[in-house]
Amino acid sequence: MESLSGRYLLVFNGEIYNFREIRQEIEAKEILPWRGHTDTEVMLAAFETWGIDAALNRFVGMFAFALWDRQDRCLYLCRDRMGEKPLYYGWSGGVFLFGSELKAMRSHPAWRGEVDRRALALLLRYNYVPAPYSIHVGIRKVVPGTLLRLDAEAIRTGIEPAAKTFWSLAKAVERGLATPFAGSDVDVADELDRLLRQAVAGQMVADVPLGAFLSGGVDSSTIVALMQAQSPRPVKTFSIGFHEKGYDEAIFAKRIARYLGTDHTELYVTSAQAQAIIPRLPTMYDEPFSDASQIPTFLVAQLARQRVTVSLSGDAGDELFGGYNRYFLARGVWNALRLLPFPLRRALAAFLTRFSPAAWSNFLARLGPSVPPQLRGGIGGDKVHKLASVLPAQTPSEMYRSFTSHWDAPEDIVIGGIEPLTALTGLSPIPGVMTFTEVMMYLDTLSYLPDDILAKVDRASMAVSLESRIPFLDHRVVEFAWRLPLSVKIRHGEGKWILRQVLYKYVPKKLVERPKMGFGVPIDVWLRGPLRDWAEDLLSESRLRQEGYFNPAPIRRKWAEHLSGRRNWQYHLWDVLMFQAWLEIQ
Repeated sequence: MESLSGRYLLVFNGEIYNFREIRQEIEAKEILPWRGHTDTEVMLAAFETWGIDAALNRFVGMFAFALWDRQDRCLYLCRDRMGEKPLYYGWSGGVFLFGSELKAMRSHPAWRGEVDRRALALLLRYNYVPAPYSIHVGIRKVVPGTLLRLDAEAIRTGIEPAAKTFWSLAKAVERGLATPFAGSDVDVADELDRLLRQAVAGQMVADVPLGAFLSGGVDSSTIVALMQAQSPRPVKTFSIGFHEKGYDEAIFAKRIARYLGTDHTELYVTSAQAQAIIPRLPTMYDEPFSDASQIPTFLVAQLARQRVTVSLSGDAGDELFGGYNRYFLARGVWNALRLLPFPLRRALAAFLTRFSPAAWSNFLARLGPSVPPQLRGGIGGDKVHKLASVLPAQTPSEMYRSFTSHWDAPEDIVIGGIEPLTALTGLSPIPGVMTFTEVMMYLDTLSYLPDDILAKVDRASMAVSLESRIPFLDHRVVEFAWRLPLSVKIRHGEGKWILRQVLYKYVPKKLVERPKMGFGVPIDVWLRGPLRDWAEDLLSESRLRQEGYFNPAPIRRKWAEHLSGRRNWQYHLWDVLMFQAWLEIQ
């Protein structure tokens, strides 16, 4: 779209939720001949009224945009504060390309598309390629909260763009720690309730049918409860279930939906239906992505799209309010490790791996009620072996990196794959004075959230033309969360304590309290059964050698152990399989 004066040209992906308020603010200054009622037109008017920096600070929303300034002959590339919308850029064949999807850039005749082996090593460690890297040499992701500027000469000669941070998570954290919220637990709950209501109300504004994903957990239930409290009619909610034991959340979602009175739709998915999605994943995610919850995420988006065009989700509650089990495990393990000499740690690691994961799972199952409630169902034999792998860590950050790694030494797997620096290895300094748990939450919000969770939801939703909105990512909610002491987030061994207090205003506690479940599918079982031939073809030693990206020996060893049932290597194998499936269609 072109601005009214003709100075600016805008290409825009996303939503500005407060565009009506911005329009009113502009109209208070001058009368403009508006051509329509879109947020895109308001964005352009804001740029002309206040300039780019001042306009950005007013935007509440999710966005990626390219803005060409005809007067100054400059290109601006910008990505929203939390990284909800993707934006790639770089030079290929001497041509500067940008887009929200790599497939758009691949359509250009100058496209080269060489695989970046460093990024491939990162994929094997984290199951995603973290910003600013992409799977292709010379192509990068715009970092969340960043505005890039390239003049015509820079575009022509390949000079790296000047980067400006218009919103920084690090600075938000520092401000929050320096100015903690003063008030009682009731005051905190009331203010969080107000901010979330405001965010939800803003994101419910739509001229198309709107609904919400509902898993029955704390986060999605809170969003749906706040939607229903502000809606004159039943909110449309959606959940999927699986028949396999340990993977079905639909029963919990149904209870919440019934209590709140939503217009609820659920779908029980067969293994065959879920597996049928797998061939579509490489095109859907554009670059290799191996978080296996991509499958149920796509299925629930597909279900929702049958009835609505916009859907709200409860993502980011764990990162902001301390919900992941690893926040308890890592902190407890490190506190214990500090008391143990290094040789004793190595001996303990050797003892833990002496027994098979199956043996540990049987032993832990017999412990029953003696296991803390928040960890029941979350610890098995594979987690014990994971614990053994982190025992040699020398620092908290090193231990946490090991906790969040799949392949511990991907450079041994990827030929020529030397890992570049990331947020977890010093790419940017960690702000302020934080506890170990807060450092974990910060790093997750900085990298895991945008590069895994948000990428997963955005690509799955866009694949079915569904717009997904995430109220927890309203930057005012994020900034408030970092003003809260850890004691109101994690209390009595329970994560998201303060968020639960908000939810209990709308839903009885007994409907919510249950062990945390992941949003996953039984990939481990499928790889030994219906997916075995597909995986064997992609993991064949001759194929791996011919393609030249991987050292076949460790991959084949894990594949054999997985098939035998001795170990569950589903995550490691899925990393390799998703790259192989992606490579096959390039």
